[in-house]
Amino acid sequence: MKIPSDGKLLRIFVGETDKWHGQPLYQAIVELARKEGMAGATAVKGFMGFGRKSHMHTAKILRMSEDLPIIIEMVDGQEKIDRFLPHLDEMVKEGLVTLEKANVILYRS
Repeated sequence: MKIPSDGKLLRIFVGETDKWHGQPLYQAIVELARKEGMAGATAVKGFMGFGRKSHMHTAKILRMSEDLPIIIEMVDGQEKIDRFLPHLDEMVKEGLVTLEKANVILYRS
């Protein structure tokens, strides 16, 4: 699978407890990305953050949060990213999506 060197980076910010049809939203997004043939997707759990309502979510021992931030990142070509965005319109009810240029340097052994 070839990713153009002038690809796009798609970042999706959601909460750990967000759901899509009974499963974690981040999991549903990553699985859909695979099904749709995206070059790859990674979900990363944050240990601290806040969103639009300024409610602090943290993984500190004394203040365990059950809704830590999750960031899903995908890098692919503009066309594939554009085809994926309508799915996010439907799936992400509360969150943030960013899109930016990415200079892709692919290393393979």
